[in-house]
Amino acid sequence: MSEVETLPEADCQDGLPHPRHAPRLIGHSAAVAEFCAALASERMHHAWLIAGPKGIGKATFAWKAAEHLLNSPSDQGAALFDVPPAPTGFFSDPEGAVGRRLRALSEPRLMVLRRGWNEKTKKLFADITVDEVRRLNQFFGLSAVDGGRRVVIVDAVDEMNRNAANALLKLLEEPPADAVLLLVAHQPAKLLPTIRSRCRSLRLNPLEPQEMAEALRSIELVVDDPEALVELANGSVGVAAQMIEGGGLPLYAALVALFDGLPRLDRAKVIALSEQVTGKAGDMQFDLTLGLLDRLLARLARVGVTGVVPP
Repeated sequence: MSEVETLPEADCQDGLPHPRHAPRLIGHSAAVAEFCAALASERMHHAWLIAGPKGIGKATFAWKAAEHLLNSPSDQGAALFDVPPAPTGFFSDPEGAVGRRLRALSEPRLMVLRRGWNEKTKKLFADITVDEVRRLNQFFGLSAVDGGRRVVIVDAVDEMNRNAANALLKLLEEPPADAVLLLVAHQPAKLLPTIRSRCRSLRLNPLEPQEMAEALRSIELVVDDPEALVELANGSVGVAAQMIEGGGLPLYAALVALFDGLPRLDRAKVIALSEQVTGKAGDMQFDLTLGLLDRLLARLARVGVTGVVPP
């Protein structure tokens, strides 16, 4: 068994397949069209900041964009590729050589920067370190196999520590020829302004309900009440997976039942729910509860319920 199969991957959420295994990108057609137009026009920017909420498909976008780039000759643009991609869509061939190598993490023209594995603690590092970024020097120091384009995916760039961010900035200031960096960012405001200014930004939006339902089907996430899950996940497949893992729908039902007695709260129900949250799944369950509570309070505010009397 390979290291890829045995070690946790920092850019893979529990309950979901790694983005490189996604059969296709769902949604984000406007961002795809903008990216493809830049490539076809031969005005390809060397760094793209792919931003948006967690779990909406930013990493999948980056991997499909990387496959599209590596399948497109760097000297003539995507329009002259042997099998031309649609003007507004990524070219992806799961059975093609590039697609197979990407899934196996064996594509020599691609490098992935993410939080590494700490052999001492047997845990993932808390951030992306400068040592990870310095590996790019070796990557770009080697000649590309076909003399063409090379791609770097950073997931997530806002997980870099200060030294790593400064090292990346130097590369963005003097990018190698035929290099494209795809920077996934959950919170772009945390980045150095100088990094943001050297990237072309693509803002990805939460998925629409029909896109969410399609995405859940594509990765075979099974749930008893898909419509409720889609509604509560706010356009994020990642949030949907977290809700399934943490029992989000029953938890939301318990919150709704708790608020049935507004403007007063039932003390016994509050205590019971508190014990359920803290005793079942620790921080993940607590974070999920806070997110669901925020959604419930927002909906109550929309219908005119603005005050809650403590138990």
